[in-house]
Amino acid sequence: MTMIQFSDKMVTYETFMNDLSARIVAQIKSTQNDPEYVSQKQAYRIFGRANVERWRRQDKVHPRRRPGKLEYSMVELRKLQSVSQDYY
Repeated sequence: MTMIQFSDKMVTYETFMNDLSARIVAQIKSTQNDPEYVSQKQAYRIFGRANVERWRRQDKVHPRRRPGKLEYSMVELRKLQSVSQDYY
């Protein structure tokens, strides 16, 4: 039996893989109905205006310009949302 040791506990490989696959399935289900692009207004509502503006200022997200509006890629926004911030 293969064991994986983390700093706070040991788990079997099978348990680790089951937990990992369950998290992946949950993430896919939560994002499967996402549109490819959302308007700036929708991005502000979903992710918070301050977050979207900070990501744009830091050049981490690149809006697509269309006549009269800006659109953001949901893939880019979701990726940035999942990054934990370290402010120290």
